[in-house]
Amino acid sequence: MIHFLYLVGFALFVSIAFAVFVNGTSRQRIIYGVKIFAQFLIISLVIGWIFYSIT
Repeated sequence: MIHFLYLVGFALFVSIAFAVFVNGTSRQRIIYGVKIFAQFLIISLVIGWIFYSIT
C-alpha cells in the first residue's frame, strides 16, 4: 500500500510542476495538471497490472 501512496505523491508533485511551467491561462494550467495526474496514475496501474500478470 505504501508504494501506491508514493506513486500518488510523485504523480501529484510532478503534475503540479508540469502545470506551473506550461503556457496558458490559470484554468488551462489546472486542467492540464489534472490530466497529467490522471495519466500518471492510470498508466502506472496498467503497467503494474501487466507486470503482475506476467509473473
